[in-house]
Amino acid sequence: MKLIRFGSPDHEKPGVLLDDGRSIDVSGFGSDYDERFFGGDGLERLAAWVIVNAAMAPTVNASVRLGPCIARPSKIVCVGLNYTDHAKESGMPIPAEPILFFKSTSSIVGPNDDVVIPRDSKKTDWEVELAIIIGKKAQYVSEADAMVHVAGYALHNDYSEREWQLERGGQWVKGKSCDTFAPLGPFLATADEIPDPHSLPLWLKVNGVTRQNSNTAQMIFGVPKLVSYISQFMTLLPGDVISTGTPPGVGLGLKPEPVFLKPGDVVELGIAGLGESRQVARAFTGVAC
Repeated sequence: MKLIRFGSPDHEKPGVLLDDGRSIDVSGFGSDYDERFFGGDGLERLAAWVIVNAAMAPTVNASVRLGPCIARPSKIVCVGLNYTDHAKESGMPIPAEPILFFKSTSSIVGPNDDVVIPRDSKKTDWEVELAIIIGKKAQYVSEADAMVHVAGYALHNDYSEREWQLERGGQWVKGKSCDTFAPLGPFLATADEIPDPHSLPLWLKVNGVTRQNSNTAQMIFGVPKLVSYISQFMTLLPGDVISTGTPPGVGLGLKPEPVFLKPGDVVELGIAGLGESRQVARAFTGVAC
């Protein structure tokens, strides 16, 4: 299945994108895509509900805003420098173990919402990433059992303010957590829709110019390793997000000099099997970050 959420911010309703391209409102199912949904038998019950009710369910008009494909999770765990070439362009050593940091859940927005360049920001950057959505509580999970804990996958743009991330001391979270810095979706594809998450082309363009063009096959640490590794240090709850890192081509690494976003820039990105998204950069206008 492909799960969507639609409607105005903070008032999204659950939906499903059908194989025939039609999006339907599944509010009648009675559950949003949250920890309780993923942690129980929500996916199985929803699949059965869709079989019976799809023909009668209301259609979601294509003009309706798409929200983030899951309700706000307990945490977003991000993986740094998980592509060899990205580590090199960042001037950092290839990691021997996954580098972990958090991104605030308040940064999550819809896939096509504007990205707001924060107040006083000079180095807002882009990062196309594969996001893992946890479907089953994971604590001290082995790599052999890790995939059982995966509900599905989504497209994520891990926006970053590089000055705050790298030049202001402390952890990376400061440069990662501003409002709008985590557009997620357009949909969550359940694990059965993506038989091999390690062979997915992914790309990103800024103002029509391709900046990132790679494949998840280039990840240093794959999905089973990441789920298992992270679960040794914290309990992953249903609905939690693991963002698996970005390939080369971020603004920070461009030569002869870095390029960062300015108001009016258009960022487009996609992953095979997980759809595409588009964000327009705009300046901070008084809504706090």
